Amino acid sequence: MITIEPPSTIPIPALSASGLTRFLNRARQAVDLPGEVEVLLTGDAELKRLNRSFRNKNKATDVLSFPAPPPFKGQPGPHHAGDLAISLETAARQAASYGHTLRDEVRILLLHGLLHLSGLDHETDNGQMAAREATLRRELRLPNTLIERTQTPSIKAPARPKTKKPATKRAIKKPATKKAPKKITKPVIKKTRRTK
Repeated sequence: MITIEPPSTIPIPALSASGLTRFLNRARQAVDLPGEVEVLLTGDAELKRLNRSFRNKNKATDVLSFPAPPPFKGQPGPHHAGDLAISLETAARQAASYGHTLRDEVRILLLHGLLHLSGLDHETDNGQMAAREATLRRELRLPNTLIERTQTPSIKAPARPKTKKPATKRAIKKPATKKAPKKITKPVIKKTRRTK
């Protein structure tokens, strides 16, 4: 289930909870993560509070993952895989920075969080999570993954080729005429008096 609690500090365009839930289920299947996932879409203040409480980091972040303990053998009902919390404020800034929609940014963060819930961790592995995320991003038709963006510098737009401006009356130079060389003079050195 996805709960959207938009922050009151900035206007967030309407996100479709049903559309994001459909994507979450597709991504969860692609990640091969069994069990239900609860998602909270909220603001920077709540993510900062959660980050401080659970990770001892006193700052907001874009996505937090909270894996559930494995189910007991014979436990009835659907398994709970874990919870995700996403800051819509940070997601909106990142979407603007990378030139895609808030919806796409939230989807990127959902995928990233699901990979963490499945047991992958880009901070400790040797690139396995980054490779898996890149593969799933292509499969799910998403822009650059979160890990790719933080590990590679952003690509600048290519510079425009310089074109010659058409000649105008001001741009046309007169041919240079020979002038007599300037007379070279010795530099004047001033002597200063020392005072006692």
